[in-house]
Amino acid sequence: MIIKAKPLPRSVFRFLGFFLLPMLRRRFNKEFINHIELKPSNAYSYLLMCNHFGFWDGLFAQYLFHYVLSKQQPLRAMYVMSVKKQMEKKWWLRYTGSFSVDPGKRSVKESLEYAAELLNTPGNVLLYYPQGNLESAYVRQIVFQEGVYEIVTGIKGDCQLLWCTILTEYFESLRPSVYFNFLDCGTNREFNFEALKKQVNGFHNQSIKANFRFTEEP
Repeated sequence: MIIKAKPLPRSVFRFLGFFLLPMLRRRFNKEFINHIELKPSNAYSYLLMCNHFGFWDGLFAQYLFHYVLSKQQPLRAMYVMSVKKQMEKKWWLRYTGSFSVDPGKRSVKESLEYAAELLNTPGNVLLYYPQGNLESAYVRQIVFQEGVYEIVTGIKGDCQLLWCTILTEYFESLRPSVYFNFLDCGTNREFNFEALKKQVNGFHNQSIKANFRFTEEP
């Protein structure tokens, strides 16, 4: 059996955001965001896929939800698929929108079906890390697990697919700058898994080259 999400009201998260936003900005030198156009939230939900590289991932996602995506469209809630062992240790995660997945167990199917069900509601956002594991932000290939396919093909409503490559770098500063690189991957109606993987990996490598100064690799 999975642990389902019970997110707190948006007003609570807005209040917490008054503390979260200044904290994030104090920790980082600059932020760079390439904005993309969201489809209307009264008709579409959103699958937000990001690279999974460290402790900051969840905070970055909350920041994007409340201070980037919500600036374009009125959103309902953000949900996150989290490993069940972590949710059992940290009971409060379900109140931030997390629901459980237990890799290797039969309940994985239930988790994927629940994710698709959440995306049937317009205005909902599902944060999903398709790699399934923590990896360096600078890997040259994002390896997609099959869960993305199962979720997207299970959505009955309309859903916009979004990718964000998140990268950090110091250069001349003592504090890192953070780069949010957004890509519009179309909708579930035109979904092609192989094409999505190719599109995201091409964009991810372009983002690395565009954001950072380094000697051209052979």
